[in-house]
Amino acid sequence: MDPAEADVSSQFLLTLGIILLVGLMFSSVAQRSFLPRATLLLIFGAVIGEDVFDLIPDLFTQRFELIADITLLMVGFLLGGKLTARSLRDHSVKSFAISFSAAVIPASVVCLGMIAMGVAIEIAVLLGCFAAATAPAAIFDVVEESGIKNRFSELLLLIVVLDDVWALLLFGVGMAIVTSLNGSVDEIGLVSLVAYELGGAALLGAAIGLPAAYLTGRVKPGKPVLLEALGIVFLCGGVAIWLNVSYLIAAIVMGAVIANLARHHDYPFHAIEGIESLFMVVFFVLAGASLEFDALAVIGSIGMIYILCRATGKYLGAWIGASLSRAGASNQRWMGVALLPQAGVAIGMALVASNRFPEYRQVMLPIVIASTVIFEIIGPVFTRVAIQRSPDGQP
Repeated sequence: MDPAEADVSSQFLLTLGIILLVGLMFSSVAQRSFLPRATLLLIFGAVIGEDVFDLIPDLFTQRFELIADITLLMVGFLLGGKLTARSLRDHSVKSFAISFSAAVIPASVVCLGMIAMGVAIEIAVLLGCFAAATAPAAIFDVVEESGIKNRFSELLLLIVVLDDVWALLLFGVGMAIVTSLNGSVDEIGLVSLVAYELGGAALLGAAIGLPAAYLTGRVKPGKPVLLEALGIVFLCGGVAIWLNVSYLIAAIVMGAVIANLARHHDYPFHAIEGIESLFMVVFFVLAGASLEFDALAVIGSIGMIYILCRATGKYLGAWIGASLSRAGASNQRWMGVALLPQAGVAIGMALVASNRFPEYRQVMLPIVIASTVIFEIIGPVFTRVAIQRSPDGQP
């Protein structure tokens, strides 16, 4: 082997080994402390990242987007598996009411808060849309790592699935409003684009999920093998990205279809859960390494108000949704706290908006990036506290 290639291979394997062993260690530490694994891994990634000790090889950081895509695909697939007929029958009114309110209320509170701070209405509208999104990977990891399986955690995962759908819909409407305020005339085209991205994703997830529900689990009756699980997840993600539709929504729909139709499976998602943890650990470490702490120094009072308004809006929105749907006092008190994490979806929307409206980039991006640093590190802590303080999700 060429010495240069050997050096790259050595760095890759050494780094991967250290990350996985640290992930194992932090999983143990998380069980004995108030900090969830996601937060510990993010902090570790930030420490060994470029802004501090710069110990992660470029080979990893340059592939972060690919690792993030794979991780979110798996998370979407597993979250979709929670959308079974039984869970929707038990929680349909609650999950739809809380998720809708927990998306619309923070968007409204942030928008009004930004306008009160003197921010241009166009930027305020876009920041409100970003505030609606949550971090499905972080919340899912906290729920799984906590080991608490109850009605509260079950409802939380359903809400996370729907919350980002509402956020993407709000983003499409917000983009159309800003386009209209700027005097353009193609807002209908923007709404159509969002409809294509979400509707196309749903159709793709169903198109792959339907045959997969009946064809998988036949090699070993009742138990789909890992190759099958990874194959359909990667196929779904690859086609979704190729068609420019939301791969997260496609994976969620595919998971829901398989969970509800694959009657011959003992448990359709068992195989992929065996490897999902590996990608989750690498994902959080690299996410921590990619956090831009410099943005914290430039957000100023507007950024702090954004963070305060989003946190207030999430809590208030979940409280209102839980009250209207009669979800119980525990859900009113703790669901909004559990929904604080925010990460890739919000940044993705901010990048799209910045490309569409470059004149707003200098204000939007620092606020979204800085708030993501805060919400992604402390958000999982609040999620874990909420799960532990509301052990049964009932009053």
